[in-house]
Amino acid sequence: MTAFAGLAQGAAYPERPVRLIVPFAPGGASDFVARIIQEKLGSELGQQIVIDNRTGASGYIGVEVAADSTPDGYTALLGNIGTMAINASVFPKFRVKPLDAFTGITQVVDVPGMVVVHPSIPVKSIAELIAFAKARPGKLNFSASGAGSNSRLAFELFQQQAGLKIVMVPYKGGASGASLAVAQGEVPLTMLTSASLLPYIRIDRMRLLAVVAPERLSDFPNVPTMKEVGFPDHVVGSWQGVFVPKGSPQAVVKRLFPAVVNTMKDPNVIKQLATASSAAIVSKSPADFRKFWQSEHNRWSKVVKDVGAVAH
Repeated sequence: MTAFAGLAQGAAYPERPVRLIVPFAPGGASDFVARIIQEKLGSELGQQIVIDNRTGASGYIGVEVAADSTPDGYTALLGNIGTMAINASVFPKFRVKPLDAFTGITQVVDVPGMVVVHPSIPVKSIAELIAFAKARPGKLNFSASGAGSNSRLAFELFQQQAGLKIVMVPYKGGASGASLAVAQGEVPLTMLTSASLLPYIRIDRMRLLAVVAPERLSDFPNVPTMKEVGFPDHVVGSWQGVFVPKGSPQAVVKRLFPAVVNTMKDPNVIKQLATASSAAIVSKSPADFRKFWQSEHNRWSKVVKDVGAVAH
């Protein structure tokens, strides 16, 4: 009650550092976004942003820690499409239901996805990958950042539509572990976000076959989108957004929203995000973000059922 009363009486918020929970390990898309915005967001708020990586259970551990924290504005969550819109459908036994447990501040980025193979795999296009996989039903694996990740579901949808049988291998630590597995040749292919894959693509440790985005990326103008090669459902990589526990004072939302939006307008932040991941900056009002978030939950819950991804 003391924290709430202070805010209600007009106390300056924030008065101490703000914790930003990232529900994945360092090296993944969520972590890199958090570290790029950390300094500028702290400057906007006049307080240090402390990044707290809480990993495990396809991002659920971090979500639960954030949801159970005091709703006073001093704990925020950098959630993504998987943790906030997909996990509840894949893991119905998880206690925390994000739509009920959080208030969305705003979306911050759309990070494109990519389909890649290890250089030892003799394919250079999606068509060649399909032919290669069909000749080896059940013998190929793909790495995933978690059972509830959108990249896993997108890949399952892709292979369902293409008539393939490729076995998922989930990796701890999120996308960083799943991407490293392909770079090291442990697993032949994956579909993950650009943030995790670009470092390996640039040193020829992976071959890029297609991008999961509405249009081709300027850095790879000769690489087609999944839509172009016959898979129109594959246009979204991963979105990221900032959330606070439900019950947080409206004063917190009103302070955080412009701070996050201004952070995403910073030229240095924009440049770093573009270089690291070809990410598109996206800002939505809390109300519009809520509508988008609900629509994403509805869309992916259908995909989860269609591909049989519900965990029992």
